[in-house]
Amino acid sequence: MGENPAKNHYAQLNQGEENEMEIFGYKPQGWRRVLCIAGYILSCGALLLLFYWKPEWDVWANCTRCSLEEADIVLLRTTDEFQVYSRKTVTWISVSALIKSKLENPSSVEEDSIFSKAIMKPSLQVKSIQVQKIRYVWNIYAKQFQKVGALEDDYSCSAIHAKFGSGLTCYEQNVRRLICGPNTIDVPVVPIWKLLIKEVLNPFYVFQLFSVCLWFAEDYMEYATAIIIMSLLSIFLTVYDLRQQSVKLHRLVESHNNIMVTVCRNKEGFQELESHHLVPGDMLVLKEGKMLLPCDAILISGQCIVNESMLTGESIPVTKIHLPQADNFKPWRMHCADDYKKHVLFCGTEVIQTKADDRGVVKAVVLRTGFNTAKGDLVRSILYPKPMNFKLYRDGLRFLMCLIAFAAIGMIYTVCVFVLNGEDAGEVVKKALDVITIAVPPALPAALTTGIIYTQRRLKKKGIFCISPQRINMCGQLNLICFDKTGTLTEDGLDLWGLLPSERSRFQDIHIFPADHSLPWGPVLRAMVVCHSLIVLEGKIQGDPLDVKMFEATNWVIDDSGGHQIEGQESTHATFRPGPKASSAPVEGLIILHQFPFSSALQRMSVIAQDIGGEQQVFTKGAPEMVAMLCRAETVPSNFESQLLLYTAQGFRVIGLACKSLQAGKQSTDLTREEVESDLTFLGLLIMENRLKRETKPVLEELSAACIRSVMVTGDNIQTAVTVAKNARMISPMNRVILVEANKIPGSFSASITWKALEENKSEDYGSLEHHSQPGGRIRLALGSGQYHFAMSGKSYQIVAQHFRHLLPKLLLNATVFARMSPAQKSSLVEEFQKLDYFVGMCGDGANDCGALKVAHAGISLSEQEASVASPFTSRTPSIACVPELIREGRAALVTSFCMFKYMALYSTIQYLGVLLLYWQLNSFGNYQFLFQDLAITTVIGVTMSFTGAYPKLVPYRPPSQLISPPLLLSVVLNILFSLSMQIFGFMVVQQQSWYSKTNIHSACLSMNNHTDNSSSVSSLGLHGLRDEAHGQIDNGYKSYENTTVWLLSTINCLIVALVFSKGKPFRQPIYTNYVFILVLIGQLGICLFLVFADIADVYSKMDLVCTPTMWRISMVIMLAVTFAVSFLVEEAVIENRSLWLLLKKTFQYHSKSQYKRLQRVLEQDSAWPPLNETFFSDSVAIPVEGNMGGHSNPAFDSNEDAL
Repeated sequence: MGENPAKNHYAQLNQGEENEMEIFGYKPQGWRRVLCIAGYILSCGALLLLFYWKPEWDVWANCTRCSLEEADIVLLRTTDEFQVYSRKTVTWISVSALIKSKLENPSSVEEDSIFSKAIMKPSLQVKSIQVQKIRYVWNIYAKQFQKVGALEDDYSCSAIHAKFGSGLTCYEQNVRRLICGPNTIDVPVVPIWKLLIKEVLNPFYVFQLFSVCLWFAEDYMEYATAIIIMSLLSIFLTVYDLRQQSVKLHRLVESHNNIMVTVCRNKEGFQELESHHLVPGDMLVLKEGKMLLPCDAILISGQCIVNESMLTGESIPVTKIHLPQADNFKPWRMHCADDYKKHVLFCGTEVIQTKADDRGVVKAVVLRTGFNTAKGDLVRSILYPKPMNFKLYRDGLRFLMCLIAFAAIGMIYTVCVFVLNGEDAGEVVKKALDVITIAVPPALPAALTTGIIYTQRRLKKKGIFCISPQRINMCGQLNLICFDKTGTLTEDGLDLWGLLPSERSRFQDIHIFPADHSLPWGPVLRAMVVCHSLIVLEGKIQGDPLDVKMFEATNWVIDDSGGHQIEGQESTHATFRPGPKASSAPVEGLIILHQFPFSSALQRMSVIAQDIGGEQQVFTKGAPEMVAMLCRAETVPSNFESQLLLYTAQGFRVIGLACKSLQAGKQSTDLTREEVESDLTFLGLLIMENRLKRETKPVLEELSAACIRSVMVTGDNIQTAVTVAKNARMISPMNRVILVEANKIPGSFSASITWKALEENKSEDYGSLEHHSQPGGRIRLALGSGQYHFAMSGKSYQIVAQHFRHLLPKLLLNATVFARMSPAQKSSLVEEFQKLDYFVGMCGDGANDCGALKVAHAGISLSEQEASVASPFTSRTPSIACVPELIREGRAALVTSFCMFKYMALYSTIQYLGVLLLYWQLNSFGNYQFLFQDLAITTVIGVTMSFTGAYPKLVPYRPPSQLISPPLLLSVVLNILFSLSMQIFGFMVVQQQSWYSKTNIHSACLSMNNHTDNSSSVSSLGLHGLRDEAHGQIDNGYKSYENTTVWLLSTINCLIVALVFSKGKPFRQPIYTNYVFILVLIGQLGICLFLVFADIADVYSKMDLVCTPTMWRISMVIMLAVTFAVSFLVEEAVIENRSLWLLLKKTFQYHSKSQYKRLQRVLEQDSAWPPLNETFFSDSVAIPVEGNMGGHSNPAFDSNEDAL
């Protein structure tokens, strides 16, 4: 039964967001409820269990469809490929007590807000649902559920100041608190009994319970007990692990739930309260000293310095400035564009310093509370992770379905055989159900889990921690890795390499660091002393590493003992003085009066500074191209571009410096940023060196040799990024780099895209990058798809995604460098690669890569900060050497999973075929025979087969990703046929032997003894007579020549397939390195051969075996040897013969269905690709992606890389 959404019955929740859902309205119906309860009772709870697994069936059975307005129960369905359903009950919040105590009508208080639109008249109730910790209320007018716990987005800057500037009234605060709920990120520790019930009700354990009950009914006590012990152990380990995670997460968030804060109440003044009482719109007063923020808030007066390491992974102080009082009607976020985060203080971050302005205290308006905050979003991403779609798990379910179908055939056969022979009905049912537990191995999930656990343990020893074990198998399929640059491929810190000053529009001699003499006094030194956002914290200079290096090179010091008062202002400003090693300066010191913080959108920062007792000046630093545009043209050297290219081409990070004097008498606080950052004088270029990490080059070469693509995704300059990519051998020296530039056409809705070749000029000493052009205008590259690389900026990427959507896949196929990428663009890029069917890994330092780490198939964080909590893998050592290590282990784990699937399929099929053969004679295996196969053979093999480690070399191809692949299916089918042939052959041939008797199970040994002398014959007869008596007493009906033959053949056959399926090279180490497994196999084979050749009455009696002539035993061993030889030969010569399969693919013209492979084939035939020195124009229709590039972006991060 599916959904057929009627107009009011259905709506969308969180439209366009990552957690978008469809919502359907339902109303419970009495007679349906009664019928369901009757069903629960009659099915002994089976129907209730089914409804627990399938909540949508529960709702469809118990309720009728209705409009969302009338709904008491809502059904939610995710809009992704998984379409996961969940059921929620509508709750009612009564606000009547508050409103009745207040004479005024509620709508007169806040007629615009969702709070008044949600209150129903006359009941004075609010209808709400809670989904993934977020509360939604029913908007009576819009007829939809809307999120509460955050300020509406449509307030303008001036409206926020006017409406919330003096605080909420006590009444408004109470109404909001009741509707929004408490401001807490509450992650309760899940009780152990709840975890236990949830785990026990897993379909797999329910099937095991069914199997165990059946075995107890058949007196198969030993294995049933063993399975119970194993299952309990598995359940307790899982519950313990889940409990530990729950406790860890609870501790992570509990500290922020109860902080004392000061709020400003309208007409009532300041008031202290606990932070869980805060509501959106409250006026928060930030006092001096350190403070943890309990919510997201917009700063509306003063200035703050905040440590955002909790959310970004970078413990660099960030300066926050107040929201301007702009007089337009644009929503505040649109007005501030990309810079809105500069006004937002995020929950979970720490305020280090506050600076009040002339309005007195530092104030902030509460923007979001509880799980709506930045920190709440991070916690929700851990509580509700995105489900992974991996073919292995999908195929695993199909595989189990096939086994169940296989078992159904066996059940029909069993019923027919036993009924036709007049067996008792109860016995027939037991035997038929027994077939299911034989054909579907209950130990399969446990055996697959052990492989993952061992891999996790091996990774832990190598310093790689995994919080999402199911992703380990996915790592075996990775074929594209995106790397962040700074801190990942290159060293974290920057070293100051040189300074290229400019005077009178000409570059002067370069000053190389570290130099013997200090920098001479002048505008450049002044800029380096003050143009930064450094602070002194606990006696140590803190801030962006780039700023720290620049300031340290001046040999000046920050004087934090006390500030200087300027022109009667009360605020204290940072003072800078020459240090002992500094060059002599004609001033006592410099003071920063005002700061315009670094903006990623503007790619620069500025300060207004003043000599103590001197004039005021503006200093700006940022991306050289941007700084040069703000300078007066006559002050910029004519060779600016060639000099910039010279240094960026060598991988240096280059920063532009500029300044200007301010007119006397102007208040620095009255000036706008546009006024300050105009008509500047160009001062020169600061050159920073960012060295490659030692292991970067060998790791990238190893990945390249293994045919795994490497892509650089950075916030740095495109020239620098290309050079680093070349130095790291991400781009081969023989390959061409094509720069893709996309621009919006001013005054229209269309855009242009241009391809330019970047060519290295060898004649220069350092080598520089030049635009390669020819007079002909149109050039073609006669190159294969792997011989050129595209490089593009984040801006170009966004325009291509908007206006040239059809070109994006073609560009991604050969794009290697993405520069100036924002966090949201990084996430979007990873998702675009995934759409091309790449298995994408993302490796970053956990800072601005949070979103991309979460979206990728395997996110590997090199930072142990809490921000990396969204990443499935974290490396203790900040080195990309963990990437090939993870891929190796992932490939080994994937192959182990396939081996285990194949082995379990064969073991259950061998046992199943043996039992069905014996059912023909109304016989079966005895309990100890089952026990030996299930426990002594399969369980031990299942545990030890996964010990084999990963092969140290990465081969240039991946293991298969699906169970339903021709080689794997052929391997399983052929081995089933070999086993079937051997068992039928043994079953039939034993009946043709001269000593065979259907009724006398001792005839073989008696006839064998007839050939010996009389004395021995007599003693033998005496012995067998005694044995006859013994057997007569305890014979349980299982003993027969067929049983003995089939059981011994099938048991040793299980060992044969275990050895044949234990793959070694190229993905795992050779099987002989798994000493435990080899010893286990030798031990098991020894015991089996002992059972074949020994004739010990007590052992045979216990195992339900009978004595057979020695020649027959040798014949069985020969049958097994032939089966092993054929099976091994076929596995090695056919199944594992990669050349043969490639030849078959070529012969039958089979091509990969992956999107990127299809595209590669198309582009190879396209002589017009890639175009060079051409410009294409888009149609006027654009795809609206600018607002949200998709993916999960860290709301707190604003990368300092983006400008420099």
